[in-house]
Amino acid sequence: MSSTLETINLPHLPSSLPVHVALYRDIQNAPFLRQQLISGNSDFEYAFIDASMVLSRAHVSSAIFRAVNDYLNERLKSRNVHSEIVFSLSPTNNIADSFRKFGISDSTKDLLVVKVSVTPEVTHDAVATHLARSVEGSPVPFNDETLSEIADVAKIKKAYKLGALPSASAGQVNGAGNGDNMRLENSIIGAIALRGAT
Repeated sequence: MSSTLETINLPHLPSSLPVHVALYRDIQNAPFLRQQLISGNSDFEYAFIDASMVLSRAHVSSAIFRAVNDYLNERLKSRNVHSEIVFSLSPTNNIADSFRKFGISDSTKDLLVVKVSVTPEVTHDAVATHLARSVEGSPVPFNDETLSEIADVAKIKKAYKLGALPSASAGQVNGAGNGDNMRLENSIIGAIALRGAT
């Protein structure tokens, strides 16, 4: 199974902290992956995100940025930088609620996996090899086009309490409804940035 793991350096963060991201469809072993996370297995220290709750690359990148920034400034509210990424997707300060809404569940079918290189042995190849062994699913490109096919816009809007905003249907993301999706994305990114600021 070929890996589509992508390694990215986020602007305004040290290049010594690259972020590895992989997207999978049709996950067959979500209960196993979730159990590794719950049991605190350090080999599975990833942000496992239900991809149906991710609107775009910018959406998840803003959560990664916030979590890594909090990690660098020793402001983590959860166990580690990876759980913080899932928490950072949430517009509220309720950690358990953020994991329920955005984290992996036993019924997760589409999974976004994020790993931050917080130690030197966390390399692209090491992460790709481990994920290829551990995740039973079809790797797909981590891009807005794929995410738009997966995103459950109604669920996302409900999580961010943005029900009043119009939204493009999945097929319209790159077409006529693009303005609506941009407004939705901007509102979500704003909610992530502002969480806990009050």
